[in-house]
Amino acid sequence: MSGGRLQGRTAFVTGAGGGIGRESALLFADEGAAVAVCDLREDEGRETVSAIEARGGRALFVQADVSQGRSLSAALDAAVEWSGALHVLFNNAGIFPADDGSPVDTPEAVWDQVMDVNLKGVFLGCKYGIPKLLAAGGGSIINMASFVAVVGAATSQIAYTASKGGVLAMTREIAVEFARAGIRANALCPGPVNTPLLQPLLADPEARARRFVHIPMGRLAEVGEVARAALFLASEDSSYVNGATFLVDGGISAAYVTPE
Repeated sequence: MSGGRLQGRTAFVTGAGGGIGRESALLFADEGAAVAVCDLREDEGRETVSAIEARGGRALFVQADVSQGRSLSAALDAAVEWSGALHVLFNNAGIFPADDGSPVDTPEAVWDQVMDVNLKGVFLGCKYGIPKLLAAGGGSIINMASFVAVVGAATSQIAYTASKGGVLAMTREIAVEFARAGIRANALCPGPVNTPLLQPLLADPEARARRFVHIPMGRLAEVGEVARAALFLASEDSSYVNGATFLVDGGISAAYVTPE
């Protein structure tokens, strides 16, 4: 690959075995990046690597549980050993368990699991990734939040919503602390996206209707639309974008109302 917006850079993408993470890894590679494909699921992660290589890109699979510091730190070490540096850190991995609902109904174990992956996982990515970005002279951090970090969800999902709110607040603080060291940090906040993660939640027609009534564009986002936003934040196209709540929600946050 030559002449791309990420030419000569290395990107580390968590949750890159599927959904937004996979599409972003493919797009980053198409734009010239060497991509460290990080996922807990080995088969899916290696499939992403194969897809990148089939398109002429360069990729490495690194397995990690993002909720475990030792695991994620080792994966980042392997990525830098492979490529020589780290320039883009996309903390994308996340979960949305079916038992995540109202605060009065959500089991404590589900709350803990969601926080470990969605919030602690982003913290650990930053903890161990920022020193590597500093060593490279700076770079871009993209933390996966959600539009529900800004507005309430149409159906109860208390742990997920709280975890994404934490990601948003954490990203702002990181953006302020490291801006003069050449690191930009932004929170990517998609609306509902057409991924396997969301499909089970839309199987119930009533739940689907409650969600869709809030979307001005009348449809879910596609993974490619969110991946292109991630590419913008990863590249120098967004060189003065820092600490942003980067909404890609089809207008939901602009027109969020309670239906009669």
